[in-house]
Amino acid sequence: MGTGHGHDVGTGRSRALVVALCLNLLIVAGQLVAGIEAHSLGLMADAGHNLVDVAAILLALVAVSWSRRAPTTSRSYGYHRATILAALANAVLIVAVTGWLVVEGFRRLDHTPAVDGGVVAIVALAAAVLNILAVLVVRERGSHDLNLRAVMLHLVGDVLASVGVAAAGLAIWLGGPYLLDPLASLLVAILIGAQALRLVRDSADVLLESTPTGLDVDGMVATLCTDPGVLGVHDLHVWSLSSDLRAMSAHVLVSGHPSLEEARVVGERLKDRLAAEFAIGHATLELECETCDVAPPACLVEPATGNRRTAASH
Repeated sequence: MGTGHGHDVGTGRSRALVVALCLNLLIVAGQLVAGIEAHSLGLMADAGHNLVDVAAILLALVAVSWSRRAPTTSRSYGYHRATILAALANAVLIVAVTGWLVVEGFRRLDHTPAVDGGVVAIVALAAAVLNILAVLVVRERGSHDLNLRAVMLHLVGDVLASVGVAAAGLAIWLGGPYLLDPLASLLVAILIGAQALRLVRDSADVLLESTPTGLDVDGMVATLCTDPGVLGVHDLHVWSLSSDLRAMSAHVLVSGHPSLEEARVVGERLKDRLAAEFAIGHATLELECETCDVAPPACLVEPATGNRRTAASH
């Protein structure tokens, strides 16, 4: 059941990415031709961003395909991290292209060629419309996936770039200075670069197995400790395998000396609560009858009173 759902989600994401890929290939071809003819750095910069989108979407497609592969003995968690690696590669690529645009933009400030503002405005607006369509298609399939977020960042950045270039082209067509063309490309490049750096940080957090953003670890410990079959929890770790798959492990001290079947019931009950309340897709719980020395307990029931006390989680 879960495998079928994952396959359907992966297939839907792949289709969305293919649509976005076709739209961006069309945009790149049109903007390159128009940018050369109109002598517009803004259009060529926009074409450059869209060309990066093409590479980004291809990377994302490969990552989605890999993430659906079954686990192996050498890849026991499968290939879920492929989407994060693709997101990180895409973000770094955006930063690199943005740096080139900034350098070229400053160079053009001193040597600005004559620009055909009318052509620039029409082509840039058309590109913006096509990129908006691509954003809507990709967003529908999962805005919480870092891999798709990376693609959307490319696409949204190109929408902003196209709108800025179109505005500059319209101003030039109405008699404004040619200087507006490189200025527009510089402004958009800075905005996109800042977003890309945030994406690099988010991807790195997943790869470094940081606690998922927004997850209340203390609340998770408290939830586990309120179960009637649990006396204590310690050595708790929680991380992300991908944007939409969280994992955790913990040692759980259970009350009494339950049979294997009774302990299994407690473990399954805890896993169900972790999945429902904290979106933990893969939980590994080591059930114990006596506290081990791995780490101090995050919570513990006092035998004399039955009261539960909670300490900082580990």
